[in-house]
Amino acid sequence: MQDADKTFLEYVVKALVDNPNDVKIDRSVDEMGVLITLTVNPADMGKIIGRMGNTAKAIRTLLRIIGMKNNARVNLKINEPEGGMRPERAESPTLKTVDQAMEDLKGI
Repeated sequence: MQDADKTFLEYVVKALVDNPNDVKIDRSVDEMGVLITLTVNPADMGKIIGRMGNTAKAIRTLLRIIGMKNNARVNLKINEPEGGMRPERAESPTLKTVDQAMEDLKGI
């Protein structure tokens, strides 16, 4: 029953996403414990993360409970897709530095 955590995660994630065939789960064990890496379709990232990360936190909590039952430390890493929707701070035109904001205020 070593892969109970992976089986559980696969069941939960495939039930949440619109593209269950794109779900990929890798499990590795080292001296730090078990690391489960989750990759999903980019369109499904919001469903896995949830509002303010609450869904991801809940999944991580449940995986830790399964790990405690099996005397293992389980961590979940969610791979961010290539070209993810999270804007880079340096490239985002809406984010300004404090100096830029102060210059804008001087013009008022």
